[in-house]
Amino acid sequence: MKKIILLSLLLVTSAAGAVGNSQHNMSEHITPSSPASQEYLDGMQKMHDGMMKGAMSRDPDVAFAEAMTAHHKGAIEMAKTQLKYGKDPEMRKLAEDIIKAQQPEIDQMQAWLKGKVEK
Repeated sequence: MKKIILLSLLLVTSAAGAVGNSQHNMSEHITPSSPASQEYLDGMQKMHDGMMKGAMSRDPDVAFAEAMTAHHKGAIEMAKTQLKYGKDPEMRKLAEDIIKAQQPEIDQMQAWLKGKVEK
C-alpha cells in the first residue's frame, strides 16, 4: 500500500511539475554529484519526456498505455542504474523485483497499443 501511495505521489508531482515547466530539461538545473546521479537524471528526463508525449493522445486509453509504458521503462532504467552502482542488498533486490514485475506490464501495454492506430 505504501508503494502505491508513493508511486501515486510521484506521478502527481511529476505531472504538476511538467505543467509548469514542460519546456525545461531538469538536468539543465541540477549538477549531478556522481556518475550514478547523472544516469538517474538522464533516465528520469527520458521517462518524463515519454510520459508527456504519451499523455497527449486524444484517446485516454492510448494516453494511459503510452505514458505508463514510458514510466515503467524509466523505472527499469533506474533499477538498472541501482544494480550498476548500488551496494545495499535490500535496494538491489528491490531493483531486481521492479525489473521482473514491470517488463511484463510493458510487454502487455505495447501489445495492446499495436492494435490501436490513432487517426
